[in-house]
Formats: sequence, C-alpha cells, structure tokens
Amino acid sequence: MDRDKIPQWITSLEIEDISFIKNFIVHSGSLKEIAKIYDVSYPTVRLRLDKLIQKIEISDKQESEPFTIFISKLAIDSKLDLDTAKQIIDYYKKEKQEE
Repeated sequence: MDRDKIPQWITSLEIEDISFIKNFIVHSGSLKEIAKIYDVSYPTVRLRLDKLIQKIEISDKQESEPFTIFISKLAIDSKLDLDTAKQIIDYYKKEKQEE
C-alpha cells in the first residue's frame, strides 16, 4: 500500500492505539486475552476499545477540522472534560462563521 493512500483515521492514531489494534487482531478480538496481555480488567479493556472507536469515528468525519478533532480527542482521552470540550468547539465554530 502506498503511504499516501493510508486512511487519515489510521495516521491520526497514537502508537499505543495502533499497538492495541494489532494485539486485538492477533488475538482474534478477544477482550479477555487483551486484558491478560495488558494485565488489566475486562472493563478497562472495553473502555479502551470504546475510546479507540470514538477516536476513529471522529477522525473519519470528513467535515471535521483538525482543531475540532484535536479537542475531541482530548476529551476522549479524559485530558479535558466533555462539557469544556463542547464549549471550546462551539466557540470555535461560532468564530469561524463570523469570519
């Protein structure tokens, strides 16, 4: 595959996320096996998978701008609370419309 044809959602992931996906595939999608590999509980793995799904869905949206994607990922990674992220995104969109 040509590097320039790699989907944007893949290139937007962090190395840890890609490693998680690889382990998930190699272990046939078994969350129990992934929990053993990472030495964490099943619910922790489920939460990690859910967050990864959200990251992919956000990155996959064509209409999203890089700034909006960045803020959304911060919220998904719990580096920014969801309400604050929404306020920042709403303010950003409002400012963009006024330009």
